[in-house]
Amino acid sequence: MELIYRAVIVFLVGFLFLRLSGKKAVAEMHSFDLLYVFVLTNIISAPVVVNNLGKAIIYAGITVIIYKIIGRLSLHNKLRWLLYNSPTVLIRNGDIDRKGLKKVRMPVNELLSHLRVKGYTDTQNIAIAVMEDFGDISVIPKADYRPVQPNDLNLKVKKEYVPIPLIMDGQIVSHNLKYLKLDIDWLMTEVKIMGEKVESIMLATFQENGKLFIDNNEIKDHKNAPYYYKPGEDN
Repeated sequence: MELIYRAVIVFLVGFLFLRLSGKKAVAEMHSFDLLYVFVLTNIISAPVVVNNLGKAIIYAGITVIIYKIIGRLSLHNKLRWLLYNSPTVLIRNGDIDRKGLKKVRMPVNELLSHLRVKGYTDTQNIAIAVMEDFGDISVIPKADYRPVQPNDLNLKVKKEYVPIPLIMDGQIVSHNLKYLKLDIDWLMTEVKIMGEKVESIMLATFQENGKLFIDNNEIKDHKNAPYYYKPGEDN
């Protein structure tokens, strides 16, 4: 029982400290963020093996405070460049920067694969490609090869509407109903009209026209239509 107790405490404390650290520490991480997570992980996992739960929590708390302080300091431009790596240019005006690739130790074929993931197949069409300090690659195409924007055609478009989830994985999202000033009776009536049951609904969203859209767990049979092919042996 003691082992279970310590494991539960360690898990909950670790979760609490990561929440206190902020989203940045658990999203795309800089080298310092990654080091912080490694150190914190080692500290909070120690009590599972060794009986020093109290000290581990104190050390973990100190580590979180240090991380938060350095995070604050990094907001100042002069200190930021000391704590984090500078972005590295990999392609400029269609030309591959050999020094940049060498600096980040990236072969050309890996660069090309990153570009394909982002939808670019020809380096000549790229104005600039940069490896950011957190390791991701940003790509900006030349003006002639970027997607056409409505503003380019002097078109006026309506404001984008984001469908609001009301049911997810068979569970009602109550706070979204409250936000829309709707009640559960309205939702249940809509679901019943569509011949569905809440527990069988994967996703139900409130649409711009005030109606409910339902995506259930059923997959429609497209009778082997080529446009619905999926890789693998499950066709």
